[in-house]
Amino acid sequence: MKNIPAFPLDLPRTKDYDHSAQDGMTLRDYFAAKAMQSMVACSHGNWDEPAAIQAYHIADEMLKAREQ
Repeated sequence: MKNIPAFPLDLPRTKDYDHSAQDGMTLRDYFAAKAMQSMVACSHGNWDEPAAIQAYHIADEMLKAREQ
């Protein structure tokens, strides 16, 4: 499962400035944030496990689906 940047910047690396800190969040983080947003909007917070953990489970499944 690839955990690539969600919003990568195509900036050249130079000796004066390294843009690696600007690579952004991973696609997994982005998917988890979207899943959690939906979970919070559509429920009353009654989950079997913490919402963040469940959101990352959903994100992992979304990443697997992209590979098919």
